[in-house]
Amino acid sequence: MRLRQLVLIFFAVILFQYLTNAQGKKKKDVYEFEMVKEVKTTPVKNQASTGTCWSFATTSFIETELIRLGKGEHILSPMFNVRYTYLPKAINYIRYSGAANFGMGGQAHDVMNVIKQYGFIPEEVYNGMNIGEDKHNHGEMDGVLKAIVDAVSKARGGKITPRWQEVIESTLNIYLGSIPKEFSYQGKTYTPKSFVDSLGFKPENYVELTSYTHHPFYTKFDLEVPDNWSKDQYYNIPIDDLMKIVDNALMNGYSVAWDGDTSEKEFDRKKGIATVPIKEDESSDSKKEDDEEEQRIKEKTVTQEMRQETFDNHTTTDDHLMHLTGIAKDQSGAKFYYTKNSWGTKDKKYGGYWYMSEPYARLKTIAIMVHKDAIPAEIKTKLVL
Repeated sequence: MRLRQLVLIFFAVILFQYLTNAQGKKKKDVYEFEMVKEVKTTPVKNQASTGTCWSFATTSFIETELIRLGKGEHILSPMFNVRYTYLPKAINYIRYSGAANFGMGGQAHDVMNVIKQYGFIPEEVYNGMNIGEDKHNHGEMDGVLKAIVDAVSKARGGKITPRWQEVIESTLNIYLGSIPKEFSYQGKTYTPKSFVDSLGFKPENYVELTSYTHHPFYTKFDLEVPDNWSKDQYYNIPIDDLMKIVDNALMNGYSVAWDGDTSEKEFDRKKGIATVPIKEDESSDSKKEDDEEEQRIKEKTVTQEMRQETFDNHTTTDDHLMHLTGIAKDQSGAKFYYTKNSWGTKDKKYGGYWYMSEPYARLKTIAIMVHKDAIPAEIKTKLVL
């Protein structure tokens, strides 16, 4: 009996050691990041069940600019921009008889266009949740709005009446709420436009840039992505220059509004990293010597031609906007961009942030927005700003 107990204890100890080692390996972080430069920003928000990343990312970008400009920390309303963008998007859809993009998506310039015309507003004054929900959910609203514009575009009465825009406005007011003409904030009364003026924010100081070879470099063109429904123009520059701008901006205290592709499996939602790995059949050096190196990812060298190929074959698509707020390096010295997302913080490995590798940024960036002063002088002289 004693021998049997000793055997059971022995195997129990072996099993415990095995499970402990397995758990330790599972918890071990393959990537260890050290921050090189971090720009002060505002807390991570949650766009929840909406396709409004464009507004969340750009609103975060503007909040960060206000901090940089010494105007303090202000939490602005992303839904203010959404509210004011739907009607012009609907008008565009009707004018093209339904042959245009209509939905939740948009671009960074949509926010700047709203600010130019209407201003901006604190989130505490207008949060866009008018029907008692705990989180944003635009599924029903977007479906209702799409049904309205589709019905109008068919002009079943023989012509389009001027009343349909009132229906759109009423629907937006029902779901998002009416926007106040005046509001009180920090002891003062503002309109959305006077609030912008009080903070000295100038949307005309910001530009969008992209990098594709089907248009000449150092010119502007209407970027051919569905969410550029307003047909705003982007400066087109070589990818090396685009990355120089990103690095120059971040290293000098400017942040970057980022538009790109996060649909690939390499944008790892569980690990919180985004990389462009070399597949085994592309590299004879794919086998590593130790466990850590075996799990760390060796990445491709991304060229301008690769960018163009993935844009043309739609493996790089315009599906998400985020906000670059820092530069980090891993234990090998590889560069990563500290990327603020708008998917909340719950169950997120890095508190709502991602680490985007330099190769991933070179390949999957559709466009960026930066302050004009963040552009290096040698590149700025080639652009008509």
